[in-house]
Amino acid sequence: MAHPYVLLSAAVSLDGFLDDTGPSRLLLSGPEDFDRVDEVRAGSDAILVGAGTLRIDNPRLLVNSPERRAARVAAGLPEYPLKVTVSASGDLDPDAQFWHTGGAKAVYTTDKGAERLRGLLPESVDVVALGPDVEWRTVLDHLGDVKGVRRLMVEGGGRVHTQLLRQGLADELQLAVAPLFVGQAQAPRMFGPGDYPPGRMRLLEARTVGDVVLLRYVPTAPGTGTLASAADRRWLETACELAAQCPPSRTAFSVGAVVVAADGTELARGHSREEGDPVVHAEEAALAKLDPEDPRLPGATVYSSLEPCARRSSRPAPCARLILDAGIRRVVTAWREPDTFVRAADGNALLTAAGAEVVLLPEYEERAKAPNAHLLPPPARP
Repeated sequence: MAHPYVLLSAAVSLDGFLDDTGPSRLLLSGPEDFDRVDEVRAGSDAILVGAGTLRIDNPRLLVNSPERRAARVAAGLPEYPLKVTVSASGDLDPDAQFWHTGGAKAVYTTDKGAERLRGLLPESVDVVALGPDVEWRTVLDHLGDVKGVRRLMVEGGGRVHTQLLRQGLADELQLAVAPLFVGQAQAPRMFGPGDYPPGRMRLLEARTVGDVVLLRYVPTAPGTGTLASAADRRWLETACELAAQCPPSRTAFSVGAVVVAADGTELARGHSREEGDPVVHAEEAALAKLDPEDPRLPGATVYSSLEPCARRSSRPAPCARLILDAGIRRVVTAWREPDTFVRAADGNALLTAAGAEVVLLPEYEERAKAPNAHLLPPPARP
């Protein structure tokens, strides 16, 4: 499954309210920020809004700049990104501008919702029935695997933003904070109450755009269980970047590893052959930097570009055993160890048998393999 990169975008006031305040709608962004949003739309494969936003705002969700549309076409893309909405009930207005402007459209709904929409919307709209319920992971899987969406811009509303962030599915949050107070208690907020991933988000950027301030954040807290979160993908990407820093070798893989606490705090990182040690492994190097009594270890996650080893001759304990001995019970990895040096290596099975949860994200396999290409057989010819 290849989830798209999910970007949550909204304009908010100083008291935290969104700009979709009903019939007397207050526009919080200025011309410069509207142009920035247009640029973000043009760089996305799809734009998603919730059914509530469709009913309240009746948006068109277009790329307004002719130059940006022309650039998309020149790059072999549709003139407009795919427009997407989600409605479990199928209660959608067929006369909304959303359906009659721009390019391709899709609505994700339940089987009952699809029945309601049959013959109601223009024939060009793809109505995707997902069964008795609409699950966000299923929506993202379909967008990535079937629609080919790699970058999804989510423009709301608050319920959609809340669900995606609470479920750990948002890769980035972009807030345009306007120098205004709305002051209306009933005005919608970007996020509702509920249990959110723990810890502090990481600030990527803060800059002025006209008279608003753009803040870009990414989540840092690892997921839980065997379901991958957006933060899991970001940390595994870091592990793959570390693998590319390894001194080259013809007798060992290049691997990167990061240990992250449950609140998103990075505890340690390492890579193969670190500090000139020709046989040290990435997970081993990272764990050696930690106090074995650190109370955060039992809740931590290890991110490794390659499956932790189950057997080795250069050290008394393989990396899978080192992870378990540290008390860590969650591992995210990109690539199963091939038989190049150890036949039938199965560190993931060793971890799982000891009660650890292992998450394999094969969409990062090629990145993990890249610094090891000289050790692998050439791909088979078609």
